[in-house]
Amino acid sequence: MTIVEPDLCVIGAGSGGLSVAAGAAQMGASVVLIEGAEMGGDCLNHGCVPSKALLAAAKAAHAMSAGAQFGVHPVAPEIDFAAAKDYVRSAIDAIAPHDSEERFTGLGVTVIRAMARFTSPREVEAGENRIRARRFVIATGSRPAAPPITGLEEAGYLTNETIFGLRDRPARLAIIGAGPIGLEMAQAHRRLGCEVTVLEAATALSREDPELSAVVVSALRAEGVEIREGATISAVDRVGNETLLRLKDGETLRADALLVATGRRAEIDDLGLEAAGVERSKTGVKVDKGLRTTNRRIYAIGDAAGGAQFTHLAAYQAGLVIRSALFRLPVQARSDMIPRATFTDPELAQVGLTETDAREKHGAALEVHRAEYGANDRALTENRTAGFSKVMIVRGRPVGASIVGAHAGDLISIWALAISKGLKIGDVAGFVAPYPTYGELAKSVASAYFAPRLFQSNLIPWVVRLLAKLG
Repeated sequence: MTIVEPDLCVIGAGSGGLSVAAGAAQMGASVVLIEGAEMGGDCLNHGCVPSKALLAAAKAAHAMSAGAQFGVHPVAPEIDFAAAKDYVRSAIDAIAPHDSEERFTGLGVTVIRAMARFTSPREVEAGENRIRARRFVIATGSRPAAPPITGLEEAGYLTNETIFGLRDRPARLAIIGAGPIGLEMAQAHRRLGCEVTVLEAATALSREDPELSAVVVSALRAEGVEIREGATISAVDRVGNETLLRLKDGETLRADALLVATGRRAEIDDLGLEAAGVERSKTGVKVDKGLRTTNRRIYAIGDAAGGAQFTHLAAYQAGLVIRSALFRLPVQARSDMIPRATFTDPELAQVGLTETDAREKHGAALEVHRAEYGANDRALTENRTAGFSKVMIVRGRPVGASIVGAHAGDLISIWALAISKGLKIGDVAGFVAPYPTYGELAKSVASAYFAPRLFQSNLIPWVVRLLAKLG
């Protein structure tokens, strides 16, 4: 057994773990990075990167049949499903070197490719190595969670970890779960020639503002995606080459492939947390506001910490851990300014409070202002007028923003910045966006806030007339 004694030991080479390891190493700390699976974690190999690449392929196919409005004769695309998956693989391969073992070794990080397990509050074993570090970071991510449906395990199913390896196009794809992953994959596969049925026990995109969710759901249904809300599955069977989904109402749906997209759970079961004195929460590792566990030498970030499951959140938390673990600076993780996006077409994005939550928290102090895509010149030139931006404002400062429409995932950034820095709505009104761009939507919201204050006030005209008289 080789004993290694670094300043920092990071368990998990996904987005958060890689960010901690790279940052700490470049600041002069000795770092051990442990990964028992693929470098880059879920985001690179099974999540963000492959899903957006597949959506890009699907968008290209859809464009061939959607050009009539621009005077382009629509044609049915000839889709090579396996070649589309090759494109997905090429996107992963293009990014993989940045997350590779070779790059991190070059940064001075000791990379150990093995599963890690705590054996005491200050030691981890990984393969033939025992690591005694000054500080540890748990960044083990999450794995797909399947619902307890009779026969599901025996029938077999796809998850986000396996669907991108599917080379033969299923004629009929059934998806359990109408969250972001489920709807993104539904639209992508529909545009690539599959019949798609989405089954959701509750409502589609239930975490989001219902007004925005309705726009996305309507768009997908218009493209031929069947979305069934309030659908309860009593059993799943595999008969020959077909998957049979038996619904509680007695109906049986038949599919050639089944994707389960019902959420994820923290990957922490085999870490030996008890030996380390690390407590669990209902959703992951229990952490305080500074991301420390109940063992103050050990931090947890990203999906393992049991909060929102976003790559960018893990990267943000990584920066906080570096400040705390290396420089012993006080840190406090925030969640109010962390944006999220669903990359369907149209996209949906949110930061801060939704309208419902803002009304509950702020009551009469809340103002909600909107800007419609249909009033944006760039949206009009591209015929992307479906959607709107809605911003929740309290005493002149934004506390939340919701956007549905083209490029919503990009447009939410300015509101994330505004909330992060406590900017006033006037600061947003004062920035200059190039014309014509979707970025002008933010200024339109600010104008909607100021318009009644400027043009419905008797004071402003009086001041203008007075100044005119004074020459």
